[in-house]
This record gives sequence, structure tokens and C-alpha cells, in this order.
Amino acid sequence: MSDPCILCVAITGSVPTKAANPAVPISVSEQIESTQEAFEAGAAICHAHVRNDDQTPSSDPDKFAALKEGLEKHCPGMIIQFSTGGRSGAGAARGGMLPLRPDMASLSVGSNNFPTRVYENPPDLVEWLSGEMRTYEVTPEIEAFDLSHILHAIKMHEAGKLHGRLYVQFVMGVKNAMPADKQVFDFYVQTVKSRAPDAAWCAAGIGPAQIEVNEWAIAAGGHTRAGLEDNVRLDRATLAPSNAALIKRAADLCEKYERPVATWQQARDILRLRPVAA
Repeated sequence: MSDPCILCVAITGSVPTKAANPAVPISVSEQIESTQEAFEAGAAICHAHVRNDDQTPSSDPDKFAALKEGLEKHCPGMIIQFSTGGRSGAGAARGGMLPLRPDMASLSVGSNNFPTRVYENPPDLVEWLSGEMRTYEVTPEIEAFDLSHILHAIKMHEAGKLHGRLYVQFVMGVKNAMPADKQVFDFYVQTVKSRAPDAAWCAAGIGPAQIEVNEWAIAAGGHTRAGLEDNVRLDRATLAPSNAALIKRAADLCEKYERPVATWQQARDILRLRPVAA
């Protein structure tokens, strides 16, 4: 294969803390520095959450604004993708940063179980978030934790409810949700290809499944995500020293399968994003 592979770095998330791995970037300045290292290692997308000073999740638009400003300065051209996930806030607070007009934002279109709670994405909130993304020309990355999420996203896109090119991410390995299962992964890929042939897709694995799912996605011609949000280790005995180290590992897999790592320019073309502001 010669198709470029887009690497997304999930830098922080809402769960990992410095107690789990001191390399997890918490402050905005730490996040910018960590992202710049990952950008230089090959990441074209930054999937970003923000945190309070005590490391708890936040949905503060001011923090997102400061992060966006820093990333645009230090990682010029990189695709900025904000999380609208439910661990950082509730209701409309989950989309409070969308008026900042990031290039992309995550969007979960259905509910599912997480390790200790239900991840609630009620239809009215999904409709509101997708509407805000259309208003501000933010391309959603569909975070699919279940087959129904993929099918519903395709239906929403066909109905004109999702801005831009359909981009679906399979999230595998979350406890009580979809495990990292190769047969299921293959079915997901075939489902997207047959039902939404113009869509692009990627995949993310949680914890020890990260490297496994990275390889599946790269080998199958898709795109993939790595980073300390999803996995704080290189192996059972070794903490990952940085987000860049996890991106470098994914980039090595691209070389194994003879796929070039997508530049930010190529990634923007693939995902049909608006041009970078002058």
C-alpha cells in the first residue's frame, strides 16, 4: 500500500493522571510541549481534552482557547480536534468550546457502558452537538464504541446532519464496551466500506490493545490513534516516556507495512478540512 496513514495523538484524556505516568501532560503548557514532540514524530491530529490544576477533567472554553492558540503557534498546520466527551462535563457544556472553531471535534452518537458508569449520549444532545459543529464548520470524528454507533453515524451523514467528510473511529478495548476483537474489527471495516464508501476511518485501542489495534488499522489501509489518553505503557513493565514515543511506535508500523505517515497537509486533504487560516 502507498496510501498515507494519518496518526492522531490523544495527548491527555480525562482519566490518566501523573500518578499513573508522570509524562501525562496536564497543564496547557505541558500539553503544548507534549503535542509538539508528537507532531515532530509524525502525528497530524491532536485529540485534546483539558484539565483543572488538580488534574480533574474540565470543559472550560478558556483552557481550550489557550491550548488552541499554543498549538497553532508551535505545531503550525496540525489538525486540532477537541473532545466533546462526557467525562469533562454535562449537557451543553460538552460543546462549549465549539465556537472556537477547531478543525475537528469528537462526537459520540450513542450511549454505551464504560468501566464503572454509563456513557450517556442521548439523542437530543447528539443532535445539538452535531448542529453546533455544522454551525461552526467543525468536522466530527465519530467515536464508535459499538456497531450501532457506526450505523447511526452513516444515517446522520446521509441526512446532512454531520459537517464535512464522514470520519469514523472504532474505539476498542474499553472495559464493558467493545473488546479488541479482530473479527469484529474486520466487520467494522467492511461495514464502513460497503455502506459509506466515501467515508474515511481510523481505529484506537485502549491499554494493551493500543499497539494491536494500531497494527490492524495500518495493515488494513485505515488511520490510527495513539497516545497517553488511551495507554500509559510501552509494555507491561515499561511506562511510555512521552506521547511522542507512542506515535513513533505507530510510525514504525507504517514503515513495516510500507505506508507513508501522512503529513498535516495530506491529512487535511484526506479529511477535506477547511484551509489553514492565514
